[in-house]
Amino acid sequence: MDTTTETETGAGRAGRADTTAGIRVGFVGSFGSAPQVVDMAVTAEDAGWEGFFSWDGMSIMAVDTFDPWSILAAAAVRTERIALGAMVFALPRRKPWEVVRQALTVDHLSGGRLVLPVGVGVLDDGGFSAVPDQPQALRDRAQQLDDALDFLDRAWAGEPFDFSGRRLSTAQMQFLPRPVDREGVGRRVPVWPVGVWDAERPPTRSLDRTLRHDGIVLQLRGERGFDVPTPDDVASLVAWLTARRAELDVADGPYDVVVQGVLPTDRAAAADQLAALRAAGATWWVESRWNPETATPTSLLDAIQAGPPRP
Repeated sequence: MDTTTETETGAGRAGRADTTAGIRVGFVGSFGSAPQVVDMAVTAEDAGWEGFFSWDGMSIMAVDTFDPWSILAAAAVRTERIALGAMVFALPRRKPWEVVRQALTVDHLSGGRLVLPVGVGVLDDGGFSAVPDQPQALRDRAQQLDDALDFLDRAWAGEPFDFSGRRLSTAQMQFLPRPVDREGVGRRVPVWPVGVWDAERPPTRSLDRTLRHDGIVLQLRGERGFDVPTPDDVASLVAWLTARRAELDVADGPYDVVVQGVLPTDRAAAADQLAALRAAGATWWVESRWNPETATPTSLLDAIQAGPPRP
């Protein structure tokens, strides 16, 4: 399995830094005013981070939140090299035809630097729990996610199409322009679905979804759901995905293995952790700080300015 990240190619190649042991590093602008978060993206690019991510939540926690697409559009015109996305887009509560138009806009504003981490969402999100018509059962959200992803795949082609999925259907639609052309990927926006991993009982449906796209945002199953994946977790996942790709006869190509969490404050220990994850097969680390009491705008900016850990 080729785990070369697609954002190394095309417009993203110019921004590649010599990161720890080859793993690319991103940062989530989790808290702050809208101008502060956009400034974080600019600072992240200047400090050597390779990705900057907003987040997609509705009425989660009593904190200020902003539309991720607006943040990413502003960041796109103020940066030149850094990859842009959100951790993660909850596609089941979004209309995929609107997502296509939003994604195309940010993709073209950024010159092809957009990536789409996507998932089923969580019921803590008021966009699910507070809205009666939204899918809430995990199976329903998963079906809606699959429909949305299929819709996006059809839309990137730029041709007129009708759509009929398990939960969504439309009459003929067409979306122009097509996404920015990426070397090795083509004219489509790379998609990273969340994939759940359990080495003892691999959830095939969740993992197969990622193999149909461009990468996986790794999440551990069950009681370990909030744990940071270890290098052993990553290595077992990559081995399973490689075998599964061959079993399904899925064409090989660029594929990202994305791990998120909080690195140790000791920079040598952080660099060692990144090196071990990369050796196991991870291609991205996304620094994700979700405690609003400690992840203040000032502390986030300080961490961004310090730059990613180096050997």
